[in-house]
Amino acid sequence: PVETFNNLREQLTLLEWPDVYFFKFIVPNDQLKIAQITAFFDENATIGFHPSGKGNYISISVKAVMLNVDEIITIYEQASAINGVISL
Repeated sequence: PVETFNNLREQLTLLEWPDVYFFKFIVPNDQLKIAQITAFFDENATIGFHPSGKGNYISISVKAVMLNVDEIITIYEQASAINGVISL
């Protein structure tokens, strides 16, 4: 639901855009899901991967230039549609 991101939207509108935004996702260690998350970003994004202790999950951190708040919200909405993905 759109309401899920209302607080984030309010906080982000206080910032100046475009700007570098830091995303973090916890993803099941599944190549398809990892590929789906990384596909949200272009070749200019800095993407880091860190496996969990047991290797069941991968933490994906991304620094990317975002043009506006809507771009960020769209990525979070798309990520929330992928089963098992947690956005931080």
